[in-house]
Amino acid sequence: MTTPANVLALLERHRDERGMQHWERLDAGTGGMRSYGIGLTTLRVLAKEIGRNRALAQALWTSDVHDARVIALLIDDPAQITRDQAEQQVEQLAGGMLAHVFASCDATLAKTPFMVDLADAWVRSPDPVRRACGYGLLYEASKLTGKKAPAEAFFAGHLAHMAAAMPNETESVRLAMATALMGIGKRSATLNRAAVAVARAVGPVEFTSASGTCEPFDVVKHLTTDRLKEKLGH
Repeated sequence: MTTPANVLALLERHRDERGMQHWERLDAGTGGMRSYGIGLTTLRVLAKEIGRNRALAQALWTSDVHDARVIALLIDDPAQITRDQAEQQVEQLAGGMLAHVFASCDATLAKTPFMVDLADAWVRSPDPVRRACGYGLLYEASKLTGKKAPAEAFFAGHLAHMAAAMPNETESVRLAMATALMGIGKRSATLNRAAVAVARAVGPVEFTSASGTCEPFDVVKHLTTDRLKEKLGH
């Protein structure tokens, strides 16, 4: 049986000294958590080896180890996650440190049946962490197909909202919005034209990381490739 102690021992065996040094440089940005410095790609592999385990996920979520809490988010059972749980966990994301894994990166939360409704609500929240997570979920919603996918009007409405709100947002929310904008713009020719117009108006999104300033995220570049134009029939 896999226990929290087993998982911590597994993380210890995969500890990355360079990653740990990087974590320490985050200082106050760690949200009070410690870390084994393990990258998300490796954590995904470990989570897949562990498999879905609701009880273990809940136990790991109480850990002060960042890597363990990432595993918790990856192995939880989307069929059992409730809206109340999501609202509780979003308050416990260490100031947004865990927001990306919580709401994007093909997150478990994005597989819940209420994901689209949650994204729709959170992007309008007064809480910037919820807004960032809401746009992460909106990006995941942009990848849905078939009966699970929202109507095109749903995405068009969010594009209009982003055009108005994006210039005044915080850096983390702007980056999440840019990702959602990119996802929406890849759905259809009509949404592509609308998304490109928004992206041109706001310009490339600048952001920083622990290693310094990164190259601005140019959504227009991603939405005007020849390959995408061919796919969408431009």
